[in-house]
Amino acid sequence: MSGLQLNRRQALAWSAGGLVAAGLPGMAFAAGQAAADPAIDDMVARFMAAFETPGIAVALLRPGKPTYIKGYGVLTMGKPARVDEHSRFGIASNSKSFTAAALALLVDEGKIGWDEPVTRYIPEFRMHDPRTTALMTVRDLLVHNSGLALGAGDLMQFPATERPPEDALKALPFLAAERGFRTGYAYDNILYVVAGILIERIAGKSWAQFVGERLLKPLGMADAVPALRFLSGGNVAGRHARLGPPVRGMGPMEVIPPDEGPMTDAAGGINASVSDIVKWLEVQIAGGKLADGRALWSAAQHAELWKPQTIVASSDGPSNLWPARAVTQTYALGWFVQDYRGERLIHHSGGLSGQVTQTAILPGRKAAVAVFSNTEDGVSAGIRNALLDLCVGAPAFDWVAALQARVKAGNEAALKELGGGLETPPPGGPSLPLDAYAGRYRDPWYGDIAVSRRGKGLHIDFLPTPAFKGMLEPWGADSFRTRFPKGAGEDAVVKFAIDGGKVTGVSMKALSPLADFSYDFHHLAFVPVR
Repeated sequence: MSGLQLNRRQALAWSAGGLVAAGLPGMAFAAGQAAADPAIDDMVARFMAAFETPGIAVALLRPGKPTYIKGYGVLTMGKPARVDEHSRFGIASNSKSFTAAALALLVDEGKIGWDEPVTRYIPEFRMHDPRTTALMTVRDLLVHNSGLALGAGDLMQFPATERPPEDALKALPFLAAERGFRTGYAYDNILYVVAGILIERIAGKSWAQFVGERLLKPLGMADAVPALRFLSGGNVAGRHARLGPPVRGMGPMEVIPPDEGPMTDAAGGINASVSDIVKWLEVQIAGGKLADGRALWSAAQHAELWKPQTIVASSDGPSNLWPARAVTQTYALGWFVQDYRGERLIHHSGGLSGQVTQTAILPGRKAAVAVFSNTEDGVSAGIRNALLDLCVGAPAFDWVAALQARVKAGNEAALKELGGGLETPPPGGPSLPLDAYAGRYRDPWYGDIAVSRRGKGLHIDFLPTPAFKGMLEPWGADSFRTRFPKGAGEDAVVKFAIDGGKVTGVSMKALSPLADFSYDFHHLAFVPVR
């Protein structure tokens, strides 16, 4: 989605519901924040009303003008506490630029090299193809060109588990490539987890400790912590999503809990405020230099961090319906790099269950934007584009209407694909007695599931994922659908392979066509545990 790239939550970016709402209650701005800018305030208010967004925080940096930092709305629906410049959000995949910068510090110190093989630093590192293992460099960990499928292995991270990062190393040999090494782009989180392990091996301290000491502290990011589990005190943004019906991404806005665990750290763990992110954007604009002139990382490493490595997408460029559409979008080291209305744009986004954040830099103007939202829809991306347009003096464009149109089209396509919906099972049913499906099944990278008989039906337990437990309902020939607790995550269709009257394997797919790519059920291949 050129110009509105979302990462983990990109499949949910255009979620609908209440698209033309009345003004939200309690839209007064938090006391003590930036002086009002009517153009920005009106724009944000319009987006929040249209998408029923509880809370937003924005930052806008422009040379010669005071930095604009402000919070809007409430931290959590139904509660009075307001968003301000120090409200903490999970910045998710915006953390990837911090992981890349942490590696740059080690390159500056001569402890690692971008183009050295990963096995030099992690001897047990293995990919599915031994040839890829031998060729994979430190740089390759960051640029999404490994050949892995989109979101491969994410089910180890989302919903929350207590799996340590080292489990990623155990899983990688079993994740088959979808394309050749360095032949194309597919976004992943698991290799950033490996990058975090590499930092720990070289620095002798955890990724969280290294990033806290070497990046967050020198930058004075006083509100920030390297992971959710370190977050304490108040002023924390809530999480909100549309859980249905008919599918997640539609229906009324609801409060949901966080769902990230320790494996997520290097790929998306940091929690920070927009005041913190301003300091991160300032050091980026300054080429790695701190406010006092000291270099946090060298000019040479700064150039490496922003150098395009992998082509993400290309198009014919701007159109009347999408005037900011990029001609070419690429991925560098922890950053997307593309054109935006004829100018160079460095950016990233981050999506968690219930929150999406955006950071963007226009290097030629020394300008930058950050937008944090406490919902998992695309509102932050629309506000980001509107603020970028303000920076470049672009002709007026209705980003609210454009985003509404995309949401509507995406939801209509999803509902059409659903056909009978998520409550009408397809034809067919079990060919064996229910007890014959019961048992323990194992996937080599994910782990085990347990299927058991309970009363008149079957129950499934995804043993590594505490949230994934529930009854199974018949859903076509030798297939069943899960009924996970509301808000636990996406449901799955579980298909049993039968041979000679016995179950020989289990495969899965997400039930909903709007399911986020991180619910990579389709990469699982279970066999019975004898």
